[in-house]
Amino acid sequence: MDIRGYVESNAPEFFAALKEWLTIPSISADPGRHPDVRRSAEWLVAHLQATGFPVAEVWETGEGLPAVYGEWPAADPGAPVVLVYGHHDVQPVEPLEEWILTPFEPIERDGRLLARGASDDKGQVLFHCLGIRACLAASGQSAPPVTIKLLVEGEEESGSPYFADLLRRERERLACDVIVISDTTMWAADVPSMCTSMRGLADTEVTLTGPSRDLHSGSFGGGVPNPLHAMASLLAGLHDVHGRITIPGFYDKVVALSDEERDLLARLPFDEKQWLEEAGGSGATYGEQGFSTLERIWARPTAEINGMWGGHTGPGTKTIIPKQAHAKVTFRLVADQDPKEVAEAFQAYVHANTPAGLQSEVTLGSGVRPCRSPIDSPAVLAGRRAMERAFGKQVLFTKEGGSGPEADLADILGAPLVFIAVGLDSDQIHAPNESIDMSLLLRGAKASAYLWEELAASASR
Repeated sequence: MDIRGYVESNAPEFFAALKEWLTIPSISADPGRHPDVRRSAEWLVAHLQATGFPVAEVWETGEGLPAVYGEWPAADPGAPVVLVYGHHDVQPVEPLEEWILTPFEPIERDGRLLARGASDDKGQVLFHCLGIRACLAASGQSAPPVTIKLLVEGEEESGSPYFADLLRRERERLACDVIVISDTTMWAADVPSMCTSMRGLADTEVTLTGPSRDLHSGSFGGGVPNPLHAMASLLAGLHDVHGRITIPGFYDKVVALSDEERDLLARLPFDEKQWLEEAGGSGATYGEQGFSTLERIWARPTAEINGMWGGHTGPGTKTIIPKQAHAKVTFRLVADQDPKEVAEAFQAYVHANTPAGLQSEVTLGSGVRPCRSPIDSPAVLAGRRAMERAFGKQVLFTKEGGSGPEADLADILGAPLVFIAVGLDSDQIHAPNESIDMSLLLRGAKASAYLWEELAASASR
């Protein structure tokens, strides 16, 4: 039986298993659901064993919630080693009243499967099990053409606090040549695409302090520096008239888009007017000059003022010079920017631009590193061929604005990333009524099956 035939004929069993897994409320952010996160991990181990994985284990993460590890060696010990990453924890479900039915009672409706975790990320983890079986059925072999390892964590929706430590602890067992990420989205059901980068984050909070108390503006206004005036000036100076960030050295490590990447992004059927409507009815686009909207939100770094406060904010008038001003500022980062370096550069910018008579303090957050997959890398090219075989049409490239533990995976394990995923923005992954297109999950399984063949073939070229 060929790959397509196997996937289609085994679809009922696949969806039955997925529905069973989706009934487990593995919400990592809710301490009351932590036993369910463990139950979810144990369910997956049992499913991997039933699929045929010779190795399937629950991995503890110290104080954190359990991950799952699986391994299926290739018959050829010299074959490439591929690690598939995903997560089995899910987002909280509130507000419950907005769900069509309860979040952990999966239902089918109009070709979609509705349940928390259907898209993010249980459905996209599980299609690999079907893909592996399809690959074996088509080849008639008992082992895949590449060694396949699975690492499915239990705390991605809680920020992966212990994941980097787990990677370091198990680096030897996780050693691989390629890392497959199945926790992203495509452009549209009829426009298959692969993500090739995810922006990172640097988060900061700024406090400017002047007098030891609020001052009467009639007695002291115009005679001493006003922390709120200074904060407004300092933050306004973050961008020049062209929308570029003015922090010295900010762009030094930014990897520029290639002409090919810009061309591929331009081919996406992007409706700017519709996008503005979806952006809260925003009246116009804005950003760094010389770049399209998609390039700005996916491939260029940003500085954003998330909040600014100080002084009197209640009803009526209070004529004061406030003693303090505060602001929260975050930076979306692109490869190869480092969150710590960017936050420290902002800290230096604040100190250098604080007026005499005021004291500045910048608190730095932990940040998230960006990640990138060059579109001409062998792994990405193999993934693209696999996706094109599954979808029967050209696969384009996208990027995403947020990031998870992908950078840690790439850096600690020293392997390139390739994103194979079939989720859509319309899946409502963190909202009520999360769902996924069932036909896309089956295409994901086909792409997975083809991927093992393509990666094995690319290694022999």
